[in-house]
Amino acid sequence: MRSRVGHRPSRAAAAGATRSGIGARQALARITAAAALAVAGGLAMSACSGPPRAPPAHMAPHRGPGPVSPGPALLATLRGAAPRYPSPDGSAAGRVPATWFGARSTLPVIGTRPGWVQVRLAQRPNGSTAWVRASDVTLSTTAYSIVIDLATTHLTLYKDDLKVFSAPVGVGTRTDPTPTGQYFVAFFEAPPSPGYGAFIMVTSAHSQTISNWDGSGDAVVGIHGPLGSDQEIGTAGARISHGCIRMHEADLLRLLVVPPGSPIDIIS
Repeated sequence: MRSRVGHRPSRAAAAGATRSGIGARQALARITAAAALAVAGGLAMSACSGPPRAPPAHMAPHRGPGPVSPGPALLATLRGAAPRYPSPDGSAAGRVPATWFGARSTLPVIGTRPGWVQVRLAQRPNGSTAWVRASDVTLSTTAYSIVIDLATTHLTLYKDDLKVFSAPVGVGTRTDPTPTGQYFVAFFEAPPSPGYGAFIMVTSAHSQTISNWDGSGDAVVGIHGPLGSDQEIGTAGARISHGCIRMHEADLLRLLVVPPGSPIDIIS
């Protein structure tokens, strides 16, 4: 569950990916792409995975379940730590940090008013939102969104309103379930060992049964490689993790195109 990483994806990560069965040149190119998506600075996370127990798909119309909005999603990147408000023109109630674990805060916009944007937050509790002044952020868009269906144990990637691919995944057990809700991609981080795959996609979701994994002070849900559980994931998926999402290495690599801030809906 705990990822003890203090740097962006590197040649060491590429070497680990090579040991996982990816060609060295291909792995390095993809790790470089992940580094470009991550923000400079010390990245650290606490994910909910733990040790293991015991060609592109054709584009198709989006028919998947979940509240995925069609078309590009609006994102807000903080220019610096900004005052947060429960409502526009109200009194400030704290600040939204400019970075989280050293990565720049790029947050989904879920509401707008003249001069204001409402954003999802990466910090606990799950589902936290805030209003910030539009002058405190830089706006952009993402065409990508992810739906993780805990009932079918599958992850589906969408671009605009089209399904790019769907893949079986390992999700949390009934004791340590993956939390449902609407989240987003926070940043990418290098793996602490080859079992995690070429990279870890850190999300804004937090375990609701684990509050402090391995002394990290948090338990953040990550999307990463199989941790040796390829056979358990199989073609149907399985409930095998402490809350994180485990993927076959080849499927994980296809998520490198997804930028930070992109929505993630976890449904049951």
